Amino acid sequence: MSRPEDILKKYWGFDEFRPLQKEIIQELLENKDVIALMPTGGGKSLCFQVPGLIKPGICIVISPLVALMEDQVKALQAKNIKAMALPGGIPFKEVDTMLDNCIYGNYKFLYLSPERLQQELVQERIRQMHVNLIAVDEAHCISQWGHDFRPAYRNIALLREIKPEVNVVGLTATATLPVVKDIAAQLELKDVRILQKSFRRDNLAHIVREAEDKNYYLEQLLREHEESAIIYVRTRKGTIELEQYLSKKDILATSFHGGLPKAEKSKRLQQWLKEEKRVMVATSAFGMGIDKANVRTVVHMNLPESLESYFQEAGRAGRDGKSSKAVVLTNKSDIPLLKNQFLATLPGVDVVRLVYKKLNSYFRIAYGEGEGESFYFNFYQFCQKYELNTLLAFNAMQMLDRASVLTLSEQFQKKTRVQFLTSGKQITYYLEANPQFDAVVKAILRTYGGAFDSMVEINLQIISGKAGTNQPEVVKLLQQLHKEGIAEFEHDQHDTRITFLVPREDDITINPLVPYIKLQEKSKKEKIEQVLAYVENDRVCKSEQLLRYFGERDTEPCGICSVCQPLTTKVDREGMKKIYFAIVGLLEEREHSSREMTEKLPFPEAHIIKVIQILVEKGALATTPANKYKLSHL
Repeated sequence: MSRPEDILKKYWGFDEFRPLQKEIIQELLENKDVIALMPTGGGKSLCFQVPGLIKPGICIVISPLVALMEDQVKALQAKNIKAMALPGGIPFKEVDTMLDNCIYGNYKFLYLSPERLQQELVQERIRQMHVNLIAVDEAHCISQWGHDFRPAYRNIALLREIKPEVNVVGLTATATLPVVKDIAAQLELKDVRILQKSFRRDNLAHIVREAEDKNYYLEQLLREHEESAIIYVRTRKGTIELEQYLSKKDILATSFHGGLPKAEKSKRLQQWLKEEKRVMVATSAFGMGIDKANVRTVVHMNLPESLESYFQEAGRAGRDGKSSKAVVLTNKSDIPLLKNQFLATLPGVDVVRLVYKKLNSYFRIAYGEGEGESFYFNFYQFCQKYELNTLLAFNAMQMLDRASVLTLSEQFQKKTRVQFLTSGKQITYYLEANPQFDAVVKAILRTYGGAFDSMVEINLQIISGKAGTNQPEVVKLLQQLHKEGIAEFEHDQHDTRITFLVPREDDITINPLVPYIKLQEKSKKEKIEQVLAYVENDRVCKSEQLLRYFGERDTEPCGICSVCQPLTTKVDREGMKKIYFAIVGLLEEREHSSREMTEKLPFPEAHIIKVIQILVEKGALATTPANKYKLSHL
């Protein structure tokens, strides 16, 4: 079976390829180097998976996203295709065995993190493999001009030295022209074919709306479109609060962020995919690799940090080709908030050096040690211990992650350990005198050996089940035993995991990162200015602004965005008078919010907001601490 269409039908059940897929596959089958630019949801993975299956040997896939690697490997394995992922954090011995399997086990796909390529063992084993294709996913990460630059991606060029005869494909959904050129240079592509599908989406309306009460506007929008939606917010806390708000309004919503336990993430994702919950409220941790065609609305409640990330997230709407919306909600407080969140919390060299030093102290890493060691910990407790600004510290850790000094992942985990400090006889006497502890203590002793000799990790769910009680009660009883000196008890909740990728060398580790850290600061500032320019420009079609940003010159107005179809805000003098007297009448009764006024008054919302703005500017209206309006003379 050597025809791409046969492979497509056999493993994916489709009769024909999407636009551009066939051209990319054909070039790769002819052993050409390719850069493929396809919008989110365009089917990039098929472009290397199909030729990887046709050509004899194994396809090596480089990806920066562990979750995406694991998802793709599971999807291939479900089709009886032999594939494995080799992210960071796997013990050396296990890596050795897995690479042996790739050489001798007839595997078709090996997914690697870029950090893995730094290891001599991995390089040596790749030399022994019959590699048929090298695929670099999220290829924009290799460029210092990209929005997601990862220095470790520069290591990928090693594969050109190890396997000079193997062709390479770089794939991305978001790359400007300078980034495309940089990808070609950094990957050392020869006679490269740049294949690009226009990023234009005729069914997707890009909307920017000024909304004083964003939650209220969102509620109206979701009632207007009763299909699936994704709402992006900045923080974990924001996801929970907005989910609760929508649920109170009888809109079926769930939330998603990086700190949720894996099982809970899976459960919430399935609820949304199966449409048991219509709305997913999420941080940017959500969406990559998730294929749901009928998302009708994507809303950004906060300004995005770059046009690349916005375009990728917005592109998750309307993949089925039906009319859809990508909405950015903004108001006057957003601009200082954006600058404060992303510029004021950019860690400088001194902060990165300090956080790295404190991490080594926290985990007692000796100089020259630590490589390959993993630790779970509570991020906020770590920051409190060393009096670190949480946002600066987290961003510094992310920078260390991107620079391949460590890997950082948000993983919620409870760790519960216990050790009994008395003898078996003394425990027996104690339980006779204190029978309330009997069931729990005996459940632990019968389930876990060695609890008298050392700290043992216990499963609260199992113990509570055997003791016939609930988990909070087990914790409460063990805490009491701890206070009385009967047992040593630890009950930690961890939300972060790090793996050190290099030995501790302090300044020798950090000094090479100085140019990268300074470049990131400059790049972030530019990206934010570009976002603000996009949001504030209400003269040029929103779709055209985005297409031109990504290097497309032959553009025309989309006819459906917020510029092409503006809300009518013009109101004649007579109409303005009517609205003015109506507002005054309401405010003479009591203070009102703008939302309350738009609900009560029989005029277009845009007209009411316009008149309110004029009255505030002229000093006729004042705002109260409760964010309501009142007449200035009252």
